[in-house]
Amino acid sequence: MDSGHNQNQADPHNEADAGHKLPEYTSYYEEEAGPRLSGRARLWQFMHDVFRMRSDRSAQRVLLVGLFFMVLFGTLIGRLSWMAMHPKVPGELRSGTMVAAARPDILDRTGLVLATDIKTVSVFAEPRNIIDADEATELLTAVLPDLNARDLRDKLSTGKGFVWIKRQITPRQQAEVHRLGIPGVGFVPENKRVYPNGPIGAHVLGFANVDNEGIAGIEKYMDNKGLKALAGYGFARSADDLEPIELSLDLRATAAARDELIKGMEHFKAKAAASLILDVNTGEIVSLVSLPDYDPNNPVDALKSDRINRMIVGVFEMGSTFKALTIAMGLDSGKATINSNYDARGGLHYGRFTIKDYHGKNRILSVPEIFVYSSNIGTARIALQQGVPAHKAFLKKMGQLDRMRTEMPESSAPILPPNWGELNTITISYGHGLAVAPMQAAAAVGALVNGGQFIPPTFLKRSEEEARANAPQVIKPETSEAMRFVMRLNAERGSAGKANSAVPGYFIGGKTGTADKVINGRYAKNKNFTTFMTIMPADDPKYLFLTLYDEPQGLPETYGFSTAGWNAGVTTGKIMARVAPLLGLPPRFEPPVNPFPTMAKAGAWGTH
Repeated sequence: MDSGHNQNQADPHNEADAGHKLPEYTSYYEEEAGPRLSGRARLWQFMHDVFRMRSDRSAQRVLLVGLFFMVLFGTLIGRLSWMAMHPKVPGELRSGTMVAAARPDILDRTGLVLATDIKTVSVFAEPRNIIDADEATELLTAVLPDLNARDLRDKLSTGKGFVWIKRQITPRQQAEVHRLGIPGVGFVPENKRVYPNGPIGAHVLGFANVDNEGIAGIEKYMDNKGLKALAGYGFARSADDLEPIELSLDLRATAAARDELIKGMEHFKAKAAASLILDVNTGEIVSLVSLPDYDPNNPVDALKSDRINRMIVGVFEMGSTFKALTIAMGLDSGKATINSNYDARGGLHYGRFTIKDYHGKNRILSVPEIFVYSSNIGTARIALQQGVPAHKAFLKKMGQLDRMRTEMPESSAPILPPNWGELNTITISYGHGLAVAPMQAAAAVGALVNGGQFIPPTFLKRSEEEARANAPQVIKPETSEAMRFVMRLNAERGSAGKANSAVPGYFIGGKTGTADKVINGRYAKNKNFTTFMTIMPADDPKYLFLTLYDEPQGLPETYGFSTAGWNAGVTTGKIMARVAPLLGLPPRFEPPVNPFPTMAKAGAWGTH
């Protein structure tokens, strides 16, 4: 027996010892033979293999646990991010009826933004989830001091599922409310309407309320055209979903006109003022200003009686500017020609009334002289020559007897005499006894000078082809030339001279109008309503300018006069001087050659 051999050591080749040997574990991956396991069995075998307390499997265990926690925390972070971007709102808001919907941008004719939406948030509460209404009220009023504590406490003490706390708060206010951490208080994203140019164009744009619903002007027009319905059905969630509205307004021209009108209103101490620029070939309103105005960003003054849109909502007796319509009626009927003469001596007697001229010539006047010297007597004789039915028919086709309809929801019907007789025709012929919206009168004069087509005004951008396609011919082209001619004569020799001298090189034509205001059913001699209409250029008009003042005062420089030539005419000249270059109208250093050929051929007064 080998003394070095350990008798206690088992011999693996010994069959007796082999029966006592612990069997070695054979892993699945080391197994080369035997039946294949199913997928579930293999997974179980793998997990059993990894999680046996063996040091050579520690790396796999760490990796597996790390992957598990990565998935867990990744899921939590993703869920929190989604909740932050999609905050839960109460069921009352899910329909979208209580949240300010989006509105399309409003642009001027050059693409400048007049109105747009910005994103904001509003804070709400679910009173049934408020634990302590008193504490919540104290905390909220501390960071939102303009809230009424009593009203807020009453809201939070109800069992309702939803109440507004404050609409459209600032980001800083949102952060402060968020830090309070009050259960049952949350935020909802909304759209807020802003007007980056403040009061410029306010009477055209109108404004939207806190729910982003149009209340007046173009804003209300958009709602009436289906925007509100789109919002109700959930199709107006973002301004990007909606096409911008392009207006006919020119922001630069409107700002310049407003600036001059503010200066003029202050200088002439007028109660109110307004101005308009009309493209006579397209009917587009390029500028509209009515003072006093308001800021649509904070329209607290919008509903005051003196903030009306005087160009559309106000109706006034337009004074001598109406003489243009009467003379056009006479010429177009054929009963008068440019060389016809009318007796303007003394006065025109009708019953107990006598019609007189202001600084009359007291002689027989031709048609151009009647216009230039603004003869009430001569104008009345032209109207009487037509007769009452013809006079009414002409004014009706010129749009003066019906409410003027534009995109503006706001408008007023003209005030007509209840029993229209010859005396009414006499006074209306020179602008008394019939009250119309100033823009209504401007549209009629635009038809007189654009070749004779009546083109309804619009606040939306359109081409001349579109405008003239369905515009009725209301006077002959020859009559239109005659009206341009007499308006130019009035700029050279009549009451439009001050405006003409303000814009040399622009060959303007115009007509002033002064009417006594009606106070308690009677004409007040010391309170005037003054207007001035001018066309530019007179030989081929593109734009009509209208300026009006309500109760301007006489000044030492006007020799105490408060008639239109001393105030509205002066302001219109300043507006034209600033606006004409902006609208692409360059001055001409030489007057046009033979601008009124038909008048020259007829040898009309003033052509030489």
